[in-house]
Amino acid sequence: MISREQLAKEYINILNNYYPVAGRLLHHCLVRILTLNADRMNKHSYYLGIYYPNIIGAALLEQQDIFRDAAENLGLVEVVFLNANHLVKDPYSKIKRQDFRFWLELCWIAQNKN
Repeated sequence: MISREQLAKEYINILNNYYPVAGRLLHHCLVRILTLNADRMNKHSYYLGIYYPNIIGAALLEQQDIFRDAAENLGLVEVVFLNANHLVKDPYSKIKRQDFRFWLELCWIAQNKN
């Protein structure tokens, strides 16, 4: 079975090879595979989470059909776009306490000025 990290890397490689504009946008983002567990139905669904900085939000959302098509080809249910700047500034977010390393990565993405 392929790990979530390997699946995310494969997704990025596909975009870099077949959709270079979308691939360049992903260089400024953090890509993660998210799991949704439905315990009642004993079913697991995998989503693609793209955490992006404010500065490229509009350009990223223009390419969302390409991102969704590539994710669907890998067997992922949906692509979720999350603004890293909003997550870092959210006072109710528990990310910093639950996964400090991930929170630091979000801070790095949010501060991206390029």
